[in-house]
Order: sequence, then C-alpha cells, then structure tokens
Amino acid sequence: DIEPVLGSRSSDTLGNIGPPALVAGLQLCVGADPGNELVADHAPHRPPPGDVVRIWDGPQHGWFVGGAHNLVGRPWRVTNELSRVGVRLDAAEFPRSTRALAQMGSIGLVEGAIQITPVGEPIVMLANHPTTGGYPVIAVVEPDDLPVVVQARPGTSIRFRRA
Repeated sequence: DIEPVLGSRSSDTLGNIGPPALVAGLQLCVGADPGNELVADHAPHRPPPGDVVRIWDGPQHGWFVGGAHNLVGRPWRVTNELSRVGVRLDAAEFPRSTRALAQMGSIGLVEGAIQITPVGEPIVMLANHPTTGGYPVIAVVEPDDLPVVVQARPGTSIRFRRA
C-alpha cells in the first residue's frame, strides 16, 4: 500500500525513481482488496533444468585471446553484487589481444550481454542495464537461458556453453 510513481510501485535503483528500495527489516502494508481478479501481462518463465547457460559471441569477443571460449569449461560463482541491472560473477584472467588496447566508447547493449570489467569480472546485463560504459562485450546469453541467470542466488554457480 504505497503511492505509485509514474504508474508503478516498483523501485528503480539505477534511476533513483519510485519508492525507497526494499531493505532488511522493512515492513510493508498490504492495501485493500481491489475486488477484481489479478491479471498478469505474461506468464513467468520456467528456467531450463540445471545451471548451464548457452552463449553467443559478443561484438568485442575478438578483444580477448580465446574470445568467448574463456567463459566455457568452468563454473562461475554468482557474487553478492546483483540487481535488475546485472549479475556480477567471480573474477578470472581474461588475456586481452592488442586490439583491446584502444579505448572503447559507450554503446548500446542487449539484455544478456556479458561485459568484462578491467579486473576480469563478467557482468551479465539484465532488464535495467545501461550502455556499456566502456566495458567490452565478450558474449551474449541465449535469451531462453536468461532465467537461469536471473534466478541464480549469490554463492551458487552457473556454467556457460557455446550455443
């Protein structure tokens, strides 16, 4: 039972729009029964079984020695840094090619893009993702497999395989 902002009762933590974000210990009041049936605009996805996520080469996969193959063949632990913007995974070595020495400008992203930070942390971009901000996109998650990433909890692992 909170006042909607721009027609929504959700918090947009990236844009700092809407009601305060949920925090531990916060109590929410339940509003009055609206008197009508609840309607969803789409059904929730059932994630594919297991922890395997298919990936495609991203636009800057050639900036890394071995390209998107660097993501395959090992489990990636989900860190505590996750939100509707993205899911950050444990850091690893991502050897860069000479092409990667140039500075990259900011470009648009698609949901599921996997960016590599300068310290080697893969970040899988989700629904509220921004533009690249200069991080190269090594791969893109198969859209049907995004629920595996979205529903992964901190401390669990996911594995990538080439689509």
